[in-house]
Amino acid sequence: MINTEKYLERLTLSDTFRESVIRTAVNEIQLPSGSKGLDAGCGAGFYTLMLAEATGRCGHVTGLDMEEDFLTKGRGLAAAAGMMERVSFIQGDISELPFEDNSFDWAFSMDLVGYLKIDPVSLLKELSRTVKPGGKIYILIWSSQMLLPGYPVLEARLNATSLGIAPFEAKTKPELHSMYALKWLKQAGLSEMGARTFAADITPPLSEKMREALADLFMMRWGEENPELQEEDQMEYQRLCRKDSPDFILNAPGYFGFFTYSLFWGRV
Repeated sequence: MINTEKYLERLTLSDTFRESVIRTAVNEIQLPSGSKGLDAGCGAGFYTLMLAEATGRCGHVTGLDMEEDFLTKGRGLAAAAGMMERVSFIQGDISELPFEDNSFDWAFSMDLVGYLKIDPVSLLKELSRTVKPGGKIYILIWSSQMLLPGYPVLEARLNATSLGIAPFEAKTKPELHSMYALKWLKQAGLSEMGARTFAADITPPLSEKMREALADLFMMRWGEENPELQEEDQMEYQRLCRKDSPDFILNAPGYFGFFTYSLFWGRV
């Protein structure tokens, strides 16, 4: 079972460093003003509100998630932002959406399709069912990172562990890797596919909140104690990536890192 309280804390923290790059991707989409869209797997609703902002005051976005605690958080964010009339949050399963055919002008999903142990093509077909002909489906996926400048070998070893390649697994078929999303879209019957990658730079000075968020990213991406590392690498990982370490890498003069999100789309 997911620890929703802990996960909500991590979602909130991650918004600190993800918000700007996701906003850039959403702006790139150029959602039609006044359109009606679906945010499938909306989590706590941070980006449901962003999507609603992009559709203008007459638009509407429905956020869907399995976890009621996330939806409650989303409703609270919407109320605080004065956007209750522009968004709604519904509990449901992305593999069996509780919507009629052709309900939306477009659908969006972030860090979900390709993450679940469900055939991504079947998920995209289900999203397509709810989108009007001519509308688009967008999927946004975390695609890479370089976070340990000066330690490329250690970072490569971390990225080669089970946690580092998650949600992909060593025994997963290559065609189920997220970088095959254009193929999934075509197999789901969509046309006019496209893709673009967006990079977010991490540069000093870093606020205390940003430092905390990035420290949590290290642990989320590679684990509190990664059991697949050799002892020497484990010690180096702890030395560099724990925020209470005197050698915490974010303290290094001239620190620079980056991560990327890749956007894929197709027309119904």
